[in-house]
Amino acid sequence: MRTEHRLRQQIVCVSRRIWERGWVANHDGNATARAAPGRIVATATALSKREIDSEKLIVVDESRRVVSGRLRPFSELGLHLVVYAGRPDVGAVLHAHPPHATARALLGLPLPCFLPEAVVSLGLEIPLVPPAAPGAEAERALSPFVEANDAALLGGHGVLSWGDDPEQCYLRMELVEHLSRIADLVEARGPLPSLPPELLRKLLESRARAGLGSEGRRGRARV
Repeated sequence: MRTEHRLRQQIVCVSRRIWERGWVANHDGNATARAAPGRIVATATALSKREIDSEKLIVVDESRRVVSGRLRPFSELGLHLVVYAGRPDVGAVLHAHPPHATARALLGLPLPCFLPEAVVSLGLEIPLVPPAAPGAEAERALSPFVEANDAALLGGHGVLSWGDDPEQCYLRMELVEHLSRIADLVEARGPLPSLPPELLRKLLESRARAGLGSEGRRGRARV
């Protein structure tokens, strides 16, 4: 059950895991979970993800106002709110700097999903959001990519993933980093391979049957 207590536990767990894996340093990274309308549990600014516990989390509303907690919201909260506004089905958002995926974002390299499992989980590619100044400009740059995707490389910045809960966000980011590491090894020897069109079609059908992606969510809504 997606209780606020459970979401808080997941945010704490995911925050510590991204620190342990070296996906964040200093005060990098942030996580949120939508507990109820107008109630978004969030990590606070100026805290190492190693130090996160339930008492250090805050609750904000859609206008970025703190409604519970003593600490301040992080500066990139607007990116999370863009995802929530564009995807009513989304329950959580995670941002971090996994090194291989972040390197691709910095270099402006696209990341196609060249493994069958990744196509089912994340679609045809992890889109590259154009670099933009922090704040409103970055939020506008992200907005067109939210509806059709569940993760994105933020140009010059890092990775953002979204999903049902913080755990799913973490798993999606883990897959983005896994693909990026494999892509680095392949590209050192040649171009990334493409999956055959017929196989891609079948994989996308499996994705939709699982209720994933735009088509899958539409089918789920009709049931």
